[in-house]
Formats: sequence, structure tokens, C-alpha cells
Amino acid sequence: MAGMSRRDPLSFYEFFAGGGMARAGLGADWRCLFANDLDPLKARTYRANWGDEDLVEGDVWKLSAGALPGRADLAWASSPCQDFSLAGARAGLGGGRSSAFYGFWRLVEALDDEGRAPRAVVLENVGGLLNSHGGADFAAVCGHLAERGYRFGAVEIDAAAFLPQSRPRVFVVATREPAAPGLAGQPGAFHSTAVRAAHARLSPDLQARWLWWRLDPPAARNARLADVLAPDDEARWRSPAQTEALLAQMNPLHRARLETAGAGGGRVVAAVYRRIRREGGERVQRAELRVDGLAGCLRTPGGGSSRQFLVVAEAGRVRSRLLTAREGARLMGLPDHYRLPASESGGLKVVGDGVAVPVVRLLAERLLEPLLGQGAAIAAAE
Repeated sequence: MAGMSRRDPLSFYEFFAGGGMARAGLGADWRCLFANDLDPLKARTYRANWGDEDLVEGDVWKLSAGALPGRADLAWASSPCQDFSLAGARAGLGGGRSSAFYGFWRLVEALDDEGRAPRAVVLENVGGLLNSHGGADFAAVCGHLAERGYRFGAVEIDAAAFLPQSRPRVFVVATREPAAPGLAGQPGAFHSTAVRAAHARLSPDLQARWLWWRLDPPAARNARLADVLAPDDEARWRSPAQTEALLAQMNPLHRARLETAGAGGGRVVAAVYRRIRREGGERVQRAELRVDGLAGCLRTPGGGSSRQFLVVAEAGRVRSRLLTAREGARLMGLPDHYRLPASESGGLKVVGDGVAVPVVRLLAERLLEPLLGQGAAIAAAE
């Protein structure tokens, strides 16, 4: 009947969706209207976990606004990060991969022209977004948001606050909704030095549209890397010779770190990455480990140094193996019933390119849901 209304869940578009980890973090109280990813493996994984009703597989540049139904409360975009990453070429927004951002943004502009712009936008990327090209790329992103009537702010959140993985990421949260006093105020816990410096580099006009989003830190994390690992008797350990070769790639500092950690006679679980370092003018492959109970930041297994190793020292014996895709999924906050690709490399590709689920939940629960309202009131008429 005319004049009656109902409460609908908040709705979202998920761009560069990967395996749907932003969707997992938003939770069942949010309704996906549209999802997109270019990569066939990630698209298959998304369908395996979420069905194929909402997903459109293909290049974001080939989409039109007509492919996006309705008006979403939120557009989430985790655009390719390689050109902003310290591990990449730092090409910035002009880079071939990160230019996918513009493929996404032209859709927001087209939706706005039709009166259907999302009420809020979240852009997720690596920390390099803040200082790429001396901050010019970040200023360009903020400028595009401002041109379409959004106010915005950025937070930098490390997944280590929730999970035993070091994974700092930047989240630009933009809104057309008025922010209640409790949602924005002064710089706080998640406004890193890099975020504050990026804000300081903005023009006065853009600074005037800035919001210092208020996010209280979560409860202290109590999980450690060892807690997410498969039992030893189920693991595929490398040979003693392979382990010794890995240890030989450590410089004296890292060997000493492992020996010191194991001096008490207990079990030591360390995460190890192989990296190319320049020493004495030469490029040398080094194995670098951490014994702080955290895994290193997960990556996609695209190169020889991209796979993360585990070193376990106990009772005078040192063993090593590769981190598995399922363990990687746990390090991203995914449940064990989450369906991964059959191959280890495929599974690691999906999780290594994702967003940590508990971080998305923090943003949803403490910022997006209060900002947008628990549900949109929609008039229902016959």
C-alpha cells in the first residue's frame, strides 16, 4: 500500500572482488547488488562461495553503468595494488594495473549523472597510495571524490590488530552522508604518520573536505601464527638439505634471531620470506625471518621469492615447509568452510590478493553501518 515502508539491508557493489573477502567482512546483513572481477580463477572462487547471481566477470573498463542495478549504499573497490606496492614498480595511478581505478571511477561518475551515485565509497589499497609520486596520486583520488560531492578521510589499519599476519592497508572512506560527531573528529589510532602526512600535502580546498574518521582500536589480538597452522603430522616438510639451504640464506642477524628465540628450549615457529638484497654492490637472495608470532604479509605466488616459508625449531631440530593456502586463508580471517581453488598456487593467489575479513568488519560495524543507517527506508507502493 502507498505510504508504507520497509527496512532493507544496506546494499553494496563490490569491485575487484577477488574471492569476495570484502563481502565476507560486510556480513550477511548487507546485500550485494553487483560484483566484478577480471581474473577467471578469482571469479570461479567467488562463485563457489557466493553463487553467480551477482558476479559479472570481465574488464571493469568494458562495463557500463547500465550493468549496475539500483542505487547502492556502498561501492567497495580494492583496485590492483601492484603499482603502489613497495614490491612493485611504483608507477602510481598511471600504471597499467592501478589505472583500473579509473575504470571503476568512470562508473561512479556515470551513476552520479543518472542520480544513482553510491552514498559511500571505500577504496582499499597498499600504503604506497599515500605517497606515490610525492602524494600526487592520493591528491588526485581525493580530487575526484570532491568533484562528485564526497567528503573523505583515510585510515591505515594493519590486519595484525586482529590476525597473526602483518598486513597494513589504507582505506579511503568517502561519504555523501553527514557524519555524526561520534564518527569523525580529531586524528586517532588509525591515522598513521603516513596518513597525516598525506593529509598535510593536500590543497586547502581538499583539506576542507577531509574527515578524521574515528575508529577505536579492537581488543588485543591473542592468536599467534602457530595457532592457525596444520598439525605437524599433516604437514609436508621439506628435506633436511632444503632446510639447511634456507638457513644458509639467512644473514648472521637472522640466524642469531632464530637461535635466541629457541634458547629457552621451547617450540619456535617463524615465518620466512626470501628477498633479493643488495650487498657489496651485488644482488643476493636472503631468507629473512620473524619470530614475533606473526606471518609476513601474504603475497600472490608469482615469483620465486613470493612463497612464504615456515621454520619450526624444537628439541634441537629445525624443520621447514611452505605455508599452505588454507593456512593463508585463516591468516585472512576466512573460515575453514571457505572454498579455495584446488591448487595451492591458486589458493594462495586468491588469499594473497584479498582484504582481511576482520578489518572490513571493523569498518562496517563501527563506521559504515552507523554512517549509512542499519537499513534503508524504502517506500513501497502498489
